[in-house]
Amino acid sequence: MPGEREKVTGPEDGPASPFPIKVNGRIVRGFGRGSRELGIPTANIPIDGLEVGGHKDVMSGVYYGWAGLSFKQSIADAALAQGPTGGKDEARHSSQPAPLEPSTMPDKTYPMVMSIGWNPFYDNKVRSVEVHVIHKFDSDFYNAKMNLAILGFIRPEQNYDSMQSLIDDINFDTEVAKTSLARAAYAKYAEDAYLQDFSWDSSHGS
Repeated sequence: MPGEREKVTGPEDGPASPFPIKVNGRIVRGFGRGSRELGIPTANIPIDGLEVGGHKDVMSGVYYGWAGLSFKQSIADAALAQGPTGGKDEARHSSQPAPLEPSTMPDKTYPMVMSIGWNPFYDNKVRSVEVHVIHKFDSDFYNAKMNLAILGFIRPEQNYDSMQSLIDDINFDTEVAKTSLARAAYAKYAEDAYLQDFSWDSSHGS
């Protein structure tokens, strides 16, 4: 139960190995259930097999850190990459991108909590990275660029006997992330230049 869990995680003097783990990619359309079913929108980025940020031994579970976002779009961005498929809700998954317009939103860094794993509640057939950016946005931002600095581990992946139990744990995870990131040794990573360096994307700025 969330009430039995610690409200802060990670060493007080800052992230310990293997953190920080750095991951980047374009946000793709995922399973579509974060907002629709859980009321907790997620930004999904593709991963190559079981490797996360160059680490093959990252266990499935919930993590926290900072997310740098770039909302700049180009005409070429309109062909959005497909998100993961498989699992109980595969039939409801749509790989067709919503129309994207060039954005005037500035590049910015936000706190985030994220799930890495198979999501056994939905019986996924592929491993995915689902990021909940802790900020209220007015619209979706598929195909935006995202840099992640993962700073710590919150809990292992687990299954649930009800959707409400899953929602309660995700909401508690969000509070753990905010509390953990508020400490000076973690807050300073929000200023890491890496989070706003989108040079890996050749169309950035177009």
